[in-house]
Amino acid sequence: MWWRRKKRTLPDFCEDLARGVMALDEDASAAAMRGIIGSLDGAGPAELTEGVRRLLPAVQQVSIGNGGQLAQVAAGLIEAGADPFVLLEVLVERVTDGLEQAARFPVLVDKDGGGFDAPGSQEEADALIDRAARAAASAGISREEGIRLTESFFTIDEWIPSLLLPLQQKRVRQAFPGRERLAAAADAMTDHADAAPWMFGLLQVLDDEPFLVIHRPTGRAYRLTVSGVGDNFQLHTLLAATLIGDPAEGLIEGARPAPAWIAAATDGPDLQPSGGVRGQFELFGADGERIWGEGRPADIPVLDGHRVVVLDKPSYARSWNTGRVYPLMHPEISLDQKLPEPEAATWLKKITDPEAGH
Repeated sequence: MWWRRKKRTLPDFCEDLARGVMALDEDASAAAMRGIIGSLDGAGPAELTEGVRRLLPAVQQVSIGNGGQLAQVAAGLIEAGADPFVLLEVLVERVTDGLEQAARFPVLVDKDGGGFDAPGSQEEADALIDRAARAAASAGISREEGIRLTESFFTIDEWIPSLLLPLQQKRVRQAFPGRERLAAAADAMTDHADAAPWMFGLLQVLDDEPFLVIHRPTGRAYRLTVSGVGDNFQLHTLLAATLIGDPAEGLIEGARPAPAWIAAATDGPDLQPSGGVRGQFELFGADGERIWGEGRPADIPVLDGHRVVVLDKPSYARSWNTGRVYPLMHPEISLDQKLPEPEAATWLKKITDPEAGH
């Protein structure tokens, strides 16, 4: 009937949440959250994207200290299928600015004796703010700025997940604004914000990166293109899965990684296969230095325009638990060329043998 009230949709509840957060109205915000949760399952990409769009003005304006809930809702909507680009620029700016302010807080409180704990009550929070205000006066900055540094330090971790999800999409990484500034800000907070190291790692991820892989025992060499790999453990598994095969076809003889290991390193639901993942090679850079599994592909040195990986026989059995560190980031690795023997031999001469005393 025409007089019946129109059913409220997810974008409506997102707009309610934005208003409630800006007004510091906890009851209205809680009601909006219930509405968002209740309508999320039935929402398609267009509705999810419109919901994110309704959050945009509040995400731009809310203080770092009060905006964590908005940022987390945005992350959830993006994970569910909203267009990540609607909020990307503003989230990058807010998170970068918040991290930079947060990194100044420990320096600020050092002026007031150093040492601090996260407040567990309103009384402790008020005491910490008063302390920051005293330190701000000593540092020649305003009380308001001292409070902003304090709020940022204790709440920026709530904002970071809003970027962890979109950064696991290749198209977002390729168009990501302000990468270097955000990476520097995240690096400065890795000891203080739990999510900062994860974001820093995503900002180091390579896409469409040329690799030159040399198998030292056979002298064979290969050109590959790599995208979306989180660490060198994952790279190890993917290289083995790509290059181990029929020697008659120019591949490396050996036992390929188990299907469960490959699935864990690509897009399988089980990131930690039973019994762990075992390595097939010893990895070195062109400089003869070992490539550690805990490192990242971006750490591998470049030689003549390629990141060079040298595969050697393993000196001991090694294994690791997790196939990939970013569950929603799907890697790409393509074998572009098996190099002719003369070209492979030329590359082999360029690299340093770790046994030669380098």
